[in-house]
Amino acid sequence: QVQLVESGGGLVQPGGSLRLSCAASGSDFSINAMGWYRQAPGKQRELVATITSRFSTNYADSVKGRFIISRDNAKNTMYLQMNSLKPEDTAVYYCNTVPYLISWGQGTQVTVSS
Repeated sequence: QVQLVESGGGLVQPGGSLRLSCAASGSDFSINAMGWYRQAPGKQRELVATITSRFSTNYADSVKGRFIISRDNAKNTMYLQMNSLKPEDTAVYYCNTVPYLISWGQGTQVTVSS
């Protein structure tokens, strides 16, 4: 069974940076398009960044130019570098395939606040 474990969240001031990691196990990670999703309190989960098996990337307008998605297939790990963070980036961040096919992990909380 495929499992996804997110890590790297925390509390950061506006304008700060964080790097999230997603470790996958139980499957050939490299064949799937993967993405980072987030869910803010009272809002629906949204896809914010995607990376294909060929390393093409795509971003939601709200994070374009600030977030960078990457993957290391040899390590079965995906990353999200988040820069110039804003309070509206506060959410629980999850990783999954795109479209999502795997049971959701616990996610990692990102809080942007002064």
